[in-house]
Amino acid sequence: MKKNFYKLVFDEVLNLSQDGFIVVDEEGTVTDISEVYAQFLGRPKSKIIGHSILDTIPNSKMPDIVKHKFKEELALHKFIPGYIKDDNNSFVLVSRSYVTDETGKAVAGVAQVHFRDQSITNAKRMLKEYNELEFLREQYQNFYANEMSFGDIVGISDIIKEKKMEGIKASKTNFSVLITGETGTGKEVFAKAIHYSSSRSHRPMVSVNCAAIPEELLESELFGYVDGAFTGAKKGGKKGKFLQADGGTLFLDEIGDMPLLMQAKLLRALQERVIDPVGSTQPIPVDIRIISATRRNLEEMIKEGTFREDLYYRLNVININLPPLRERREDIPSLIHYFLDKLNKEYNRNVTMSPNATNLLFRQQWYGNLRELDNAIRGAYAICDGLSIDVSDLPVKFQKENNSADLAASAEADPDHKPMYPFDPQNQSLRQYLKSIEKDEIDAAYKKFHSVRKAADYLGMSMTTYVRKRQEYSQKKSRQ
Repeated sequence: MKKNFYKLVFDEVLNLSQDGFIVVDEEGTVTDISEVYAQFLGRPKSKIIGHSILDTIPNSKMPDIVKHKFKEELALHKFIPGYIKDDNNSFVLVSRSYVTDETGKAVAGVAQVHFRDQSITNAKRMLKEYNELEFLREQYQNFYANEMSFGDIVGISDIIKEKKMEGIKASKTNFSVLITGETGTGKEVFAKAIHYSSSRSHRPMVSVNCAAIPEELLESELFGYVDGAFTGAKKGGKKGKFLQADGGTLFLDEIGDMPLLMQAKLLRALQERVIDPVGSTQPIPVDIRIISATRRNLEEMIKEGTFREDLYYRLNVININLPPLRERREDIPSLIHYFLDKLNKEYNRNVTMSPNATNLLFRQQWYGNLRELDNAIRGAYAICDGLSIDVSDLPVKFQKENNSADLAASAEADPDHKPMYPFDPQNQSLRQYLKSIEKDEIDAAYKKFHSVRKAADYLGMSMTTYVRKRQEYSQKKSRQ
């Protein structure tokens, strides 16, 4: 009689509540469920009661609740699609608990599912926060996946070693760094190495390509904006790159393409160490280090009136000018190995580069520098049939330069130019072989023009590099 009494009371409680209730025994079999919950699931009570809860809710935690005797309050639960009446309403808040008898043994479990509007709102809020946390987790993983040190910069040439040393020294300070050099010379790689070797490495490095963002959006991209700053502005406003990089490093790539008006606003931010988000009347202090990069000649732009001189001196406290690839040809074999190794790991292959193909790549001018070399290797990697990239796999424009007729014409035009001999791995290393080629090219160019400037132009080198390499090879010859 007493048992029936409590059953009647329990059923009435279930009918009065707008929440859903479900009860299971110690085996996870459903012993009772409220009508509102059965309707939500889209199944009659008769198909649920007497069956395992996992038949109705495959990802239910109720069996674990009873088995391990723990409780949950307002936990977020997502139903598996197809197991509820409306898949568009698959998130709910659930409170779960176990029930014990007089001896303390768990004999049942009960769950309360909150269907009220307030509960649904809370569930959506928690889902939003969960998604934001997932986004931050991915950003955190990407942040550390992009870490780079100077040891990751490939190259054995004296000039790249010198530039790496300059970068290491720069990383020990908080001064602004301006990295200059042609397109594809690795300016962003150096910027990352400086940041991740500095005391700010635990904070973000945020990159902005000043050439890729429309002028009218650049201010809001850098400084952010407040709620209602302009038509179409994101509700709640937006943090700009300065605030995202607070405590860390802001990398301004292609700074030479920044419009004059934005140059003035950037200068104020650097001088005052504060920013003014669009639509805000309250300046915000920031603590960032600026590393900028450009392929353009900023000193010439200052003379032309297209770049502010005062901003230039703010950015150019430390200058690192990266050499083009044609001035560090001895690094080409190492770079080929580096790019191929990355591709082999990605595609689980073991492709190598033949000596003839390496020799051909060594002779190119590489006006696109590392980016052009990487692109050429990727293209050859994609079409090579065997385990080795040969000359025939390289871009057609390179093969034309290797054509025997072209070589014969070149020999006729320049009889003092030594012919290219095949690589003999038994008598010399590939590095020695490539250096001997470079020496021959340097000597031949001078014999042809009898002018350092013309010879350097012909080989695509600066006069300083040409003189340094010519002296280096001459000294080696005299020592021999």
